[in-house]
Amino acid sequence: MDLILWRHAEAQEWTQGCDDMARRLTARGEKQAARMAGWLDRQLPDNTRIFVSPARRTEQTVSALGRKFKIKEELGPEGTVAQLLELVQWPDARGCVLVVGHQPTLGQTIAQLIGLNDTECPVKKGAVWWLRSRQRDDLLQTLIVSVQSPELL
Repeated sequence: MDLILWRHAEAQEWTQGCDDMARRLTARGEKQAARMAGWLDRQLPDNTRIFVSPARRTEQTVSALGRKFKIKEELGPEGTVAQLLELVQWPDARGCVLVVGHQPTLGQTIAQLIGLNDTECPVKKGAVWWLRSRQRDDLLQTLIVSVQSPELL
């Protein structure tokens, strides 16, 4: 199984009284999303399942990709690693799943899957981590296929 974790691009700053779920991408964030979407579109299999947080900034990020996606409440800012992994059926699902979500959940998921001692891995805004599960003998392994930042595209 391939699991691609895409952190939403740069969004407006949160301020007191602001609805966090309604925050929009900045102009820089729109450029980040477009760059990463171009790269992803060339890499992703046609049958990739795409799940997105209900936050406006994640919807705007994935919209740059121009593919169908499903909004999933469990991927919101308060979502957990367990909810994410259950949703994508890691590591048992076949094929490729793209998740567009938030920190710290994405970084916590990466840390858990690759066995980091820390509980969280930093993930830049707009960046993608592409992970792959594989079975070797009796050992389940997680490979890092790619880590991509929109600034490098």
